[in-house]
Amino acid sequence: MYRILTTSWPIFFGLAIIMVGNGLQGTLLGIRASIEGFDTVLIGLIMSLYYFGFLSGSYYVPKLISKVGHIRVFTALASLASSTVLIHGLYSDPWLWAIIRVFTGFAYAGLYIVVESWLNNSATNKTRGTILSLYLLITYAGLALGQFLINIADPAQIDLFVMTSILVSIAILPICLSTRPAPPFEETEHISLKSLFKISPLGLTGAFVVGIGSAVIFGLGAVYAKASGFSLPEVSFFMAFYIMGGVFFQIPIGKLSDRFDRRSILLGLTLMSSILAATCFVFAGNVLLLNIFMFLFGGASLAIYGQCLAHTNDHLEPRQYVAAISSLILVNGVGAALGPFLVSIGMSVVGNFVFFPLISFIFFAFFIYGLLRMRARESVPLEDQGDSLIMPARASSIAVMMAEETNDTLKKMEEDN
Repeated sequence: MYRILTTSWPIFFGLAIIMVGNGLQGTLLGIRASIEGFDTVLIGLIMSLYYFGFLSGSYYVPKLISKVGHIRVFTALASLASSTVLIHGLYSDPWLWAIIRVFTGFAYAGLYIVVESWLNNSATNKTRGTILSLYLLITYAGLALGQFLINIADPAQIDLFVMTSILVSIAILPICLSTRPAPPFEETEHISLKSLFKISPLGLTGAFVVGIGSAVIFGLGAVYAKASGFSLPEVSFFMAFYIMGGVFFQIPIGKLSDRFDRRSILLGLTLMSSILAATCFVFAGNVLLLNIFMFLFGGASLAIYGQCLAHTNDHLEPRQYVAAISSLILVNGVGAALGPFLVSIGMSVVGNFVFFPLISFIFFAFFIYGLLRMRARESVPLEDQGDSLIMPARASSIAVMMAEETNDTLKKMEEDN
C-alpha cells in the first residue's frame, strides 16, 4: 500500500481534489438555483444536461487523447471545468447555466477517463486490486467531503464557486508535474444495444434504471432538501449519508452476490431501494431518521449498478466484456440524463413531496420487470457466475477493465493455491 501511494500519489491526489470539487459543485448549484428562484423543471433540465455533456465526453475524449495525449487533454479539460463553474457564480441565468452544464459534464467525463487510464497503466497483477480499492474509496470520500464544504461560505455569493474553481485548478498540478510517463491509450468498442438487450435484458434495463435513480439524488437531492426547509448543514448530511451508504455496503453486497443467485440479490436490492425510498418519504420530517434511511438507501441503490454489470458479464464471452460494458455505461448515462428532468416535472406539477415516491416507483417498476424476467429465463448456475464488480456510477470502461483484471488475477491465485 505504501509503495503504491508513493509512486501514484499525484494521480490519487488529483482525483481526490477533482471529486471534492465535483461534490461541492453539484450540491452548490442545486442550492443556489433554489435561492435564485429558478423553476423546478429548469433546475431538473440544468442537472440533466450535465449528464448529456458527460455522455458526449465519454465518446469524444478518447479520440482527443489518441490525437494529442493524456496531459494536454487533462490540462485543457481541467481548465474548462475550472472556468465554467465561475460562470455559474457570475451570471444567474438558468439558460446560460444549462448550456454551461453541458461543458462541465464533458470536462469531468474526460478527467475521469484520463485518471482511470493512468491508474490502469500503473497497475500490476499484484497491485491492481489495491489501486482499484483506493480509486473507489477516494471517489466516494471526495464526493462526500465536497458536501460539507457548502457550509464554509454563503452559497448566495460567489465564494463557493471560486473555491470549486480553485480545487479543480489545483488538481492539474500534481498530474502535470508527475514524472510517470503517459500511458498508451486504446479506444474501446461497443456492442449494439439491440444485441446487448438480447444477451441480457435485465442487466441493460437495470443499468438504465439505476442511472435515473442515482442522478435524481445527485442532481435534485439538494433542491428537495432546501425546499423542505433544511439548513445548510442538514443538506450536507442528507447528501453525504447517501454517498457513505454506497461506500459501506458495496463490498459486502458484492461478496453476497458471489455466493447466491445474482438475479435474486439484484432484485432484492431493487425492492429494498424502493421500500427505503418510500421510508424516506414517511420520515421526511425527522432529519435524524431520514439520514439513517438515506444511508441505507445509498447502500442498496448504489450497489445495483455493479450487480447489473456482473449479471450481464455472466451471459457474455470474456472477449465481449469491455465492449458490452462500454454500451452499459452509455445506457446508464442516458438514464442519468433523463432522470432529473423527468422527476423535476413531477415535482413542479404535484409538489416537492413527490421526490421520494417517484424514486420509489422507478425502482419498484424495475423490480416487477425483474420478476417477469426471472420467469422467462433460467438463472446462470452459481458455479458459472463471474465475480461482482464494485463500481461507482459513471465510471468509464477503463475502471471496469481494472475490476475485471483484478477478478481474473484473484481467480488465478486461488487456482494456484
